[in-house]
Amino acid sequence: MPVILVANPKGGAGKSTLATNIAGFLAWQGHAVALGDADVQQSSRQWLAQRPTQLPPILPLDIDDRQVARVPKGVSHVVLDTPAGLHGKRLERLHGLADRILVPLQPSLFDMQACHAFVLRLKELAAEQRHRPRLGLLGMRVRQGTLSQQQLQQFRLSLGEGLDWLGELRDTQHYVQLAARGLSLWDISPGQVEKDLQQWQALCGWLKS
Repeated sequence: MPVILVANPKGGAGKSTLATNIAGFLAWQGHAVALGDADVQQSSRQWLAQRPTQLPPILPLDIDDRQVARVPKGVSHVVLDTPAGLHGKRLERLHGLADRILVPLQPSLFDMQACHAFVLRLKELAAEQRHRPRLGLLGMRVRQGTLSQQQLQQFRLSLGEGLDWLGELRDTQHYVQLAARGLSLWDISPGQVEKDLQQWQALCGWLKS
């Protein structure tokens, strides 16, 4: 059973946006998906409560400071949304559960500095636990042709080997508007979000590989 962990030490990095849309994608692929939310704000849980019942179902999964609740019977894929400031024993526990860890990254100096230390810690945990989940990095709210986009590209090269670069998602209100209705990109007509679906191709391939 694949467990996809969405994590970044910074708040507002786009973790819930990614977690909910990944869950939506997997549900439309025919998988039995459970979505867990370890953040005190419970953004993913609130999104799930708004999700229309006629769409492919996604089950809630409880997470507390000590453990992830027992996964419901029949679930084939788990997506875990995590809080800002994830570190210490909690990070160690979640790292040990994950098959894939996806790190969203915004093109700002503070975000990149925090991400650099976080990625190094993930690599250390992989060596300490002898458990090596696939590690992916995805640019969030990136504006094409800007200096910040160039800096993001330079930064991701500085992280070295051992992680997959999964591209960039543009800065658009689509994610905000869909989230308010409990929807993902895959829950509406593809023509409405064609550019966004194109940007997800690498990530979707990574999730299925």
